[in-house]
Amino acid sequence: MQSVNFIHMEDGTKEEYEFLHKMEAEYTTGLVGRLISMLGELENSFSGYKISRLEHSLQGATRALRAGESEEMIVAILLHDIGDGLAPYSHSEMAASILRPFVSEKLYWIVKHHGVFQMYYYSHHFGEDRNIRERFKDSPWYQDAIDFCHNYDQNCFDPDYDSESLEFFEPMMRRVMSNPHLGTPS
Repeated sequence: MQSVNFIHMEDGTKEEYEFLHKMEAEYTTGLVGRLISMLGELENSFSGYKISRLEHSLQGATRALRAGESEEMIVAILLHDIGDGLAPYSHSEMAASILRPFVSEKLYWIVKHHGVFQMYYYSHHFGEDRNIRERFKDSPWYQDAIDFCHNYDQNCFDPDYDSESLEFFEPMMRRVMSNPHLGTPS
């Protein structure tokens, strides 16, 4: 079978869905490779900073590694800005959606909201409220999001920082992303 015969999902047979399930399982094994390619594209994407968007991600992940953070946290930091190219107005949500099956609910929430928390460092320069993150002050992960941005995001634009390579982090990504959670949090 090269493809299914149905044109409406409601007409599919068990055999056709088993075929599709097998194809999807094979495709998902390439997820980490596709994410690494997407991270690599950050090397030449918009920056304006003294370093590339890729180097920013590598610096954050390297700082987290050297601070003794978990592999799950390191991978979340590595991927936190992966949505910049396709979702510049909602990159945090895109990155969180990619990570959601592989990380804790806490890390999912932090990555999803890091864009708002990061605004603390610059929005006042545009006459906006730098404390917009306060709307999340009742979250159990409020301080964790502040720490994430302070320790592994806002300070990761140093052209002299000695970051680990993307290849260094690949095995860690494969471990973290090898076992998706079923029934992800809502």
